Amino acid sequence: MREGTRPVRMHFDPEEAEEFEAVKDLLIRRCTAWAGRHRMEAGELALSVALDSRHHSADGRLGYWTPREVRETLLRWMPRQMTADPGELGSAPESLRTLLCYLASSGLLDPRGATLAELGRAVTETAREYPEAVVNPYRWGLVKFWAMTAREHGVDPADDRAFAEFQRDVEAGRVRYDERVLGYLVRWQTLEPGPGQKRTAVRPPVSLASDSEIDEAAASSMVVRDLVSITGWAGADGRPLTGGKLQPQDAFLLEELLGIGGSGAGAHAETDLLLKWAKKTALVRVSRGRLRRVARSAPLLSDPRALWWRAFEAFFELGGAICVPPGEGAGPSLLAIWPGEIVSYALDLAYGWPRPVPMTLIQETAWCAWKGRLRRYPGADGPQQEFLWRIRFDQDLERAFTLLAGLGVVELSPDTAEASGADPLEEYEREGPLSPEIREAVLACLPEPPPLVRLTPLGTWAVRERMLAWGRDLPLVGELVAAAPAELLGTVADHYPPETARAEVDRWLAAHGEDVEPLLRAVRECPFRTRAAAMLDVLVDCLDDGHAILERLRHDPVLGPTAIQALLRTGVLEVDDLTDREQTLVLAEGLLTLLELGRPEEVRKELDAMAGRKAPEVAKEVLRSGHPAEAALEEFRLLVAEPMWVHRRPRRLVRAAPGSRGRPGGHGRKRRR
Repeated sequence: MREGTRPVRMHFDPEEAEEFEAVKDLLIRRCTAWAGRHRMEAGELALSVALDSRHHSADGRLGYWTPREVRETLLRWMPRQMTADPGELGSAPESLRTLLCYLASSGLLDPRGATLAELGRAVTETAREYPEAVVNPYRWGLVKFWAMTAREHGVDPADDRAFAEFQRDVEAGRVRYDERVLGYLVRWQTLEPGPGQKRTAVRPPVSLASDSEIDEAAASSMVVRDLVSITGWAGADGRPLTGGKLQPQDAFLLEELLGIGGSGAGAHAETDLLLKWAKKTALVRVSRGRLRRVARSAPLLSDPRALWWRAFEAFFELGGAICVPPGEGAGPSLLAIWPGEIVSYALDLAYGWPRPVPMTLIQETAWCAWKGRLRRYPGADGPQQEFLWRIRFDQDLERAFTLLAGLGVVELSPDTAEASGADPLEEYEREGPLSPEIREAVLACLPEPPPLVRLTPLGTWAVRERMLAWGRDLPLVGELVAAAPAELLGTVADHYPPETARAEVDRWLAAHGEDVEPLLRAVRECPFRTRAAAMLDVLVDCLDDGHAILERLRHDPVLGPTAIQALLRTGVLEVDDLTDREQTLVLAEGLLTLLELGRPEEVRKELDAMAGRKAPEVAKEVLRSGHPAEAALEEFRLLVAEPMWVHRRPRRLVRAAPGSRGRPGGHGRKRRR
């Protein structure tokens, strides 16, 4: 059997196209069979497009659905992708409803999304708009446009020869089509991100501070105190401005009030930044040549968290003011052009790590992600120019993080004790290897340690809130406490690293009377062999007596095959320790697992490699094994065993009937010699 077979997951990276397609085929197959038993609509094309819509989304979670995802699928993906007969097109909303019901019944619906009832209402409401959307050519994709145009001219797009002739007619100008619609679709597809380009990085689950701790941290923010001071200093009467700037005496008094040391351009730049920040936060405004307090800001001043959040959001709108002041940099500034976008990207890189992140790692990763935009600027190419842009980029990003430290979003520390180790970058590569370029640049800076960046509890809360608004998948330790057992174990198996998986399971057990049996029942009821194994692994690893439970499950009528596989994998059992029946169950488990994540042909090849001519007999042995996975066994019978029996059925020797060689009745004329 194959080693390292991955479980049925509900999340795949963009490059895992083959793995996703295998699981998609499995889900469609199982959903279609389930729909037949429940007399529900299940068009295979509609199911495929619905799963594609989630795989190619920003978070890539196949089981995560809200009314927003329902609308996206029905009003954007299906009109764009589905070229089918009117019946299947018209039934697409009901097929989506069936998929959602099937995911819920199988424990595959992500508990962080909407409930099944909410999703059902969303399908009903969106279905009213669907008929108009699906026939609107401006919602089609290019492939569908040409397929529909071919049909208008009596050509079946499924007929390769006829469609090729149609394409030649198009190129020769013999086919009329709507050039305005085609031009729109070409422009739209050019701007649309390609497959995988929308995907955002998965971040590890985090624990949030309590509300009281967040409120306290917000109230103690140095920037918040400065903004409150500026608001009180401006007052209702305001301060006079000359040429849009404070008069020198007022500027001096404000700097003294804020405790801004030094003099000259640096001190003035810091004061100007805080004034601009106060304006963006809507605490003060310029009116009739004076800087005045905004009267409506009074409630905000008495709510530290709301004020802090307003200041945090305003930071991304400060533009080039967050960069190194002019004259202190070493070239043009990329950060001054896209300040909010680059800082958001950099904060994303710092999110979720239990240890501080070297500033150099953030700078290198952000630079590699954004330097391609230099091509938009004439004269920016070439090693020397790129070097100047890079110096300024690093300086600006470090200054932005210094300002965020004053707001209380991050902590900057020169201490490198926590970052030491045999490989200082190993932990930061757990979601995927760093590029050689980034790794080499960061390691080169470690002899002269850069500042370390850590999001504060307040910063973690704020960055998470901001990214959630963009549709990011950001797990939170404790958010699954009300989830159904299958949803808990499945989500943890898909998304949680070991250090937070145990915390999540512990919180669930604490809220449910420390009763493990519902979790074991969820594993028993899981219809997918590899997913059941992954769920059981999570449970065993998270329980103090997990391995003792696993040994007891060896004789469980439902979980026995899964438990035996786990005991073999961990070395607790050897194959020679198994009874004949257990060996047969393990054989069946392995073949059913392979069928789940592969194609029937692969299973037949595996059987051939294992048993040769006796492969059909081994297939019968699997079906007679008593394995508890009835749905999987039925698939094995239909897709593997029966085709194998038909193909290998021995041919009977049939005597030639009289006249079968052309002499009716055997009395035809003899051939002349």
